Amino acid sequence: MLEIKNLSCKVKDTEENILEDFSLTIKKGEIHVIMGPNGTGKSTLSKVIMGHYKYEVTGGDILYDGESILNLSVSDRAKKGIFLCMQDPTVIEGVSNSEFLRTALGEVTGEKVNLYTFIKDMEKAYSEVGLNSNMLHRSLNLGFSGGEKKKNEILQLKLLKPKFIILDELDSGLDVDSLRIVCQNINNYIEEYPDTALLIITHYPRILEYIRPQFVHILKDKKILKTGGEELAFEIEKEGYNGVNIMIGNENNE
Repeated sequence: MLEIKNLSCKVKDTEENILEDFSLTIKKGEIHVIMGPNGTGKSTLSKVIMGHYKYEVTGGDILYDGESILNLSVSDRAKKGIFLCMQDPTVIEGVSNSEFLRTALGEVTGEKVNLYTFIKDMEKAYSEVGLNSNMLHRSLNLGFSGGEKKKNEILQLKLLKPKFIILDELDSGLDVDSLRIVCQNINNYIEEYPDTALLIITHYPRILEYIRPQFVHILKDKKILKTGGEELAFEIEKEGYNGVNIMIGNENNE
């Protein structure tokens, strides 16, 4: 589904690459986790996949369903089914949750959104993620707690029905109960749409107690240096990155 080939990228108008010769292949139905020390480019990767304007690709390619997406806008990538659950979701004052989601749904599907069906789906999704439906009429993320912002992102995911999901530090700002609810909704979504691929970016393995990956990658020195199963994440928690034996060279699964 997603193939990143020898990707190098940087912040625009800077000299040094944040990622360099980075490669990763994610197939349909697979769950991958990327972990690494602070400042290694984990969130940068998510933004480059999504097409963030501040970043410039200086080498390599990103293929989605076999086609390069480097020249596509953020909205066109979203229409293809790529979804980023952001680490710190944006606040948009004056645009209500319902307006935002109805507009986004219409753009992604290319169809006129039936208001009655939309409201029923919204109310159901709000209940499932543990949010009060009166938030429908509040400005997007304005005054929301960290947990409410993350739940709102999952609500968007449930309505937009993406095929490739990036979770950038989903567990940031969530208490134990909220994390369980959010992960349960993601697992239910994956069960309903089993071809969905998932890329989880995290510092801590506690999210992996709820969402079980097939692959865990360590990002360090601008590329993936080690790949293993979920046991690698718990080894990192116990030993730290310096305590884990990292083989130099890309061990990416192909």
